[in-house]
Amino acid sequence: MRIATWNVNSVNARLETVLEWFREAQPDVACLQELKCVDEKFPREPFESLGYNVETFGQKTYNGVAILSKHPLSDVRRSLPGSDDDEQARYIEALVEAPTPVRVASIYLPNGNPIGTDKFAYKLRWFERLRAHAAELLTHEEILVLAGDYNVIPEPEDCYSPAAWAGDALFQPESRAAWRAMKWLGLTDAYEAADGRPHNYTFWDYQAGAWQRNNGIRIDHLLLSPQAADRLAGVDIHRDVRGRDKPSDHVPVMIDLRD
Repeated sequence: MRIATWNVNSVNARLETVLEWFREAQPDVACLQELKCVDEKFPREPFESLGYNVETFGQKTYNGVAILSKHPLSDVRRSLPGSDDDEQARYIEALVEAPTPVRVASIYLPNGNPIGTDKFAYKLRWFERLRAHAAELLTHEEILVLAGDYNVIPEPEDCYSPAAWAGDALFQPESRAAWRAMKWLGLTDAYEAADGRPHNYTFWDYQAGAWQRNNGIRIDHLLLSPQAADRLAGVDIHRDVRGRDKPSDHVPVMIDLRD
């Protein structure tokens, strides 16, 4: 099974670019983030015509996450537990009813900038809610993939210049500690396990020629339960997509899981 994550940075604004990649890559499951549209405005028909079942959790102008699957989806959860008043559309989870079932989540973790504000505090609270929910999910001993834009740079070699990111919420010690706390639950970073080469990035800003100069960062991750990690056959960062027409500032990351 091929499972991908991709922050598309407005699915409607980049629809043709996104569909082109879907036709080429043929993921079995795709977790999308930053849809920037309500559920009713998500372009379901083009994806359904490619054979995908679609579940979304949208929000006007901001955020929004989706799971698209060639297999039926069930047991859908929209929103992360732990806060009844959180209205941001950042988490959707479903069971992929393949011959070997897989539970997947599409995650758009808060950016957190600027540090020293409630935005950063919200990021850390959200991360803790995610850790608590992941701990509960792991008790079911399922094949589990928590995929998305985590808005965290795990290690210095995951960015082109640690000094350039020293004051950013994505590279703060608290953000990186929250990431490690997720892994300490028993989750595996798919890229780290299947490739691990430094300075392979998933995001390049639109500003200052970041793409042309390869000034990137790795912030799009797939965390795997032990049952999923045992089946991990490979990982691929689809870097070339960043150079296409109307690109997202993120690129797809896709893993292969053995049956």
